[in-house]
Amino acid sequence: MPETRALEPLRRPLFRRLATTYAVNEIGDWMGIIALSVLVFDRTGSAMATTVLFLGMRFLPAFFAPLLVTRAERPRPRFSLPIIYCGEATAFCGLALLASPDRFSLAAVTVLAAVDGCLALTGRSLTRAVVAALLEPHGELRAGNALLNVAFTGGAALGPALAGLAVAGLGVESALLLDAISFYAISWILFTAKALPQAEPEPGRLGDRVRAGIEYLREKVVLRRLLLAQGVLFVFFAAVIPIEVVYAKETLGSTDSGYGLMLASWGAGMVLGSFVFAGARRVPLLRLLLVSTLAVAGGYLGLAAAPSLAVACAASVLGGAGNGVQWVAAISAVQELTAAAMQARVMSVLESIGAAMPGIGFLLGGLVATVASPRGTFLVAGAGVLATVVVMAPLLGGIRLGRGENRGPAALDGHNSVVVELIPGEFPRNPDLEEGP
Repeated sequence: MPETRALEPLRRPLFRRLATTYAVNEIGDWMGIIALSVLVFDRTGSAMATTVLFLGMRFLPAFFAPLLVTRAERPRPRFSLPIIYCGEATAFCGLALLASPDRFSLAAVTVLAAVDGCLALTGRSLTRAVVAALLEPHGELRAGNALLNVAFTGGAALGPALAGLAVAGLGVESALLLDAISFYAISWILFTAKALPQAEPEPGRLGDRVRAGIEYLREKVVLRRLLLAQGVLFVFFAAVIPIEVVYAKETLGSTDSGYGLMLASWGAGMVLGSFVFAGARRVPLLRLLLVSTLAVAGGYLGLAAAPSLAVACAASVLGGAGNGVQWVAAISAVQELTAAAMQARVMSVLESIGAAMPGIGFLLGGLVATVASPRGTFLVAGAGVLATVVVMAPLLGGIRLGRGENRGPAALDGHNSVVVELIPGEFPRNPDLEEGP
């Protein structure tokens, strides 16, 4: 039955552990973001200080994470992933110590936040590589990505609410300690699993493997175009984030609760989109990627024209649904275009693009809102997304990606490393689905 195939990865205990850690990780990320934002603003009263914090947490790690991933992909993931998450837990213990007024230092908080950001990008990249190594041989990668996306969007929807309650009820210091405990829990879940699968990277020193990764992306034209397109899209996706509160309260004349309702509508759309992706198992990935990107553009353009909060919320649901499909479709497409030995390194590039390019978008959105208006920012963002699709769609149109569970192991076709489908039909099921000692 189709429903059984969609949930097939959950029959694998290792995947259940990975999906659990992915959801807990997303909730923990939100806990850290909100707690640290409150901490820095309360201690400094400066919007610039919170901007410095976000640059440290999100922008700077993007330049170091690929190097760290290249170093961390060699050891067995059963050991490297728990060590990475223990490092995140230790960083948050240090941040909790710095939360007291007599110990607070913006520089120290930013440095520890940057360390955590590097470890977070590395952990997500390695987790995606492990999932690919676990599920790709059985034709279940797309179904697994769909389930991870449900966990991700659920964590994204639940995380801010839990973080807000924890910070308000327990205080910043306790919230940061709770975050540390969540990362220790992730480490234990992964360490007590049986050996996690790993695609062996090529031998050589760190510098050799870094150069090999760069050369790989130079050679794979279609993969490089896809990463470039996603990077440009991230700029426009993020342009609206700094001005959403201004748009809701000043342009629409709404209140704080109206602003929250608009954000909740986008989050609800993301959850809806994650289920759409899970149900669209037979739709080609490239088609899903293009249609979902157009849905985000439609949401932004709808927000640019919305005369009322109700219309803005409806547009947010549309854009959020596109968002909930677009990111996981992009991840799946990149994974299917990437050789097994390069999965961790290429995923680190994609994660780093997702961390770095929004910084440019923040600047663009703030500039347009200052020169024109918040509506102008949504208009520029929507038009930019549409223009990117128009330019890149013909360049990516030759990709033939898998159609879900009917796809067997990938074969690489020629210079562009295009994934082609093998003989249709079910891939033989692995009888060993239970954890060993």
